[in-house]
Amino acid sequence: MAETRTLADPALVVAIAERWLGTPYLHQASARGLGTDCLGLARGIWRDLHGAEPVAPPPYTRDWGESSGREVMWEAARAVLIEIPMGAAEPGALILFRMVANGPAKHCGILVPGPALIHARETTGVSREPFTLPWRRRAVAAFLFPG
Repeated sequence: MAETRTLADPALVVAIAERWLGTPYLHQASARGLGTDCLGLARGIWRDLHGAEPVAPPPYTRDWGESSGREVMWEAARAVLIEIPMGAAEPGALILFRMVANGPAKHCGILVPGPALIHARETTGVSREPFTLPWRRRAVAAFLFPG
C-alpha cells in the first residue's frame, strides 16, 4: 500500500521563509535573525512546521565544486520531504540547485510568488530575488514539506 502524506500549507511555508529575510549568512547555522546558510533556512522552516528536526545534518563544506559523486543534500531531502517533478514546483516548494556543472546539488531555496526565490547566500544573507532563467537552469529537484 502506498504511503499517503499530508502536505504543509504552501502559503505557510512562504510566510515562514519571509520571516527569515534579512538574516545574515553564517555557514552551518540555522538561527533566524542571527545567522544561517541555505540548508539552515530549510531546517528553520521545518522546525516552525514540526518542532524538532528529524535528523542532525553532518558537517558540510561550502565548496560547490565537490566531486564525491554523492548527492548528499538530495538524498537527505528525499528522506524527509516529498519529492515532486521540477515542472510542478509552485510557491512553497524547496528547490535544489546544482551550482557547477557535474557537481552535486549544494544550494537550496524556497520558491515564492513572483516567481521569486528566498535563499541564503554569503553575499546577501537571506534575501528574495527573481527566479530567473539562470536559476531555473541550475534547478534540479523540487520538494514539498509534509504537513
